[in-house]
Amino acid sequence: MFNTFILFQHDNNHINYRYMVHHRALLFVIIIGLNASACNSQNRNPAVTQYDHEQFLNKITYTIAMSETANNEKVVRTDAEWKERLSSEEYRILRNHGTELPWANKYNSHYEEGIYLCKGCGQSLFHSDTKYNSRSGWPSYWAPIREDAVIEKEDRSFFMVRTEILCSKCDSHLGHVFDDGPEPTGLRYCMNSAALHFVPKEEE
Repeated sequence: MFNTFILFQHDNNHINYRYMVHHRALLFVIIIGLNASACNSQNRNPAVTQYDHEQFLNKITYTIAMSETANNEKVVRTDAEWKERLSSEEYRILRNHGTELPWANKYNSHYEEGIYLCKGCGQSLFHSDTKYNSRSGWPSYWAPIREDAVIEKEDRSFFMVRTEILCSKCDSHLGHVFDDGPEPTGLRYCMNSAALHFVPKEEE
């Protein structure tokens, strides 16, 4: 397929000499390209679905969540990858800075002992020990599990000035923090349930 034929004629003996010249370099390049394409196809990770992401979160135990002591690396995903992992409501809140309805959400009246993780990446965010009834309609905490678990950002949307709270690992929107909380911090971390994943404490 990749051969070139050159015809030489000997004048005396009228003998045709046919030489096959192999384009080895060209063939080598093409084969390498095909192999690389096949390897990339085999090694390419399949798209992570909502089910896969839920399975990932469900494998995080209380012990694992409690042992997390530092935010070592950022989680960076494309917009398409976030849409694959999250439901439309989770995506609206976590990635588009949305807000869920008060009262009618999963964790507002939830007081089981355990840890609340970021729904986007699984980082530990809040312990149930700091959760309290703020009567705001959203799950509220007076402190994150670690100071570096969240980051603050000024939010000037809706003609207000508020302090937005983001997950420090994947930059997902979680909610806002206000200075009307209980002691010892005086803060109210007002979070969206859809931005959280709860891990219960194991029975001893």
